Amino acid sequence: MDILEIITEFSYFGIFLILIGVNASPILVPPTWIILSSFYALDPSLNLITLSIIGATGATIGRFILKNISSYFRKFVGSEQQSNLDIIGDFLNRKKHGYFIASFLFGATPLPSNMLFITYGLMRAKSFGLYVGFWFGRALSYYVMLSISNIVLTPLLEIFEERYIGILLLDGISIGTVIFFTSINWAHLITYKKLKFVRPRLWRF
Repeated sequence: MDILEIITEFSYFGIFLILIGVNASPILVPPTWIILSSFYALDPSLNLITLSIIGATGATIGRFILKNISSYFRKFVGSEQQSNLDIIGDFLNRKKHGYFIASFLFGATPLPSNMLFITYGLMRAKSFGLYVGFWFGRALSYYVMLSISNIVLTPLLEIFEERYIGILLLDGISIGTVIFFTSINWAHLITYKKLKFVRPRLWRF
């Protein structure tokens, strides 16, 4: 809590910087809305709309960094998984506002978005729309979560001291989701509308 109070002294700029760092990390961090809610609990004078915009901007920049870092790990993915990622990437590119809609729908939920941008990185997605959609989705979800934070907020200190297992479990689910996503035979699903999987292979670490 002392760290949060120090950052709060820098007002919105301090919050902005910490959110970039948190969202650039792939694992072992709590959801951003909890961090924002903790700052709001410490300083209720913060404007909800401004805090939501600052949060969405910091989160988007951080996820941009994470996506670009993740793209370097594509070489460790099996060739079949790479082909599947290219297929779903081409599918989203052909759809008007495909990346925008996908990112907005995900960003509008309070779910952690690390696995989404790790997947984008493995896909080497280059659409600017994915950042725009994510920004609008996160700005909306942060405003909603901050508005009801007095009801749903679990203090950040409690998260770190008592519920670290929950964070690890959430990260494990996110990693599993990425592996599941890359194992789907997207060509078969898009063409025949039937779910089929590519045989899972261990990444070449």
